[in-house]
Amino acid sequence: MKRVTGIGGIFFKAKDASGAIGLVQTATSESMSKNGWHGFHWTDGEGKPVAGTTIWSIGSAQSEHFAPALQLSMVNYRVEDLHALVKVLREEGCNVLEKIDDSEYGKLPGSSIQKENKVELWQPPAGQ
Repeated sequence: MKRVTGIGGIFFKAKDASGAIGLVQTATSESMSKNGWHGFHWTDGEGKPVAGTTIWSIGSAQSEHFAPALQLSMVNYRVEDLHALVKVLREEGCNVLEKIDDSEYGKLPGSSIQKENKVELWQPPAGQ
């Protein structure tokens, strides 16, 4: 079983989220949503679109998104089969959160906590 197939998202917390969002927009010439995220759509070597997106997100330092961890950034890893991988990780002794949501955005959070750090596993919907 392939464990990780790519990066689904990179998430940051900032004391001045709107200032950080403005800086990223200026530096990258990419617009971000008012909620502080932007999706970078994948392309092949010739610039043609392929299935997949990586999210860049900046949120408030008070956000509970990474809870129970206290870190200021988190990586979200794309996986092919979240339920199977979570089972294997638990068998290997990883502290994986119990709750897995299945929504229009895919299956998540399937998160693992290791020494105050959280990483998120995400299975995108079919075709993405």
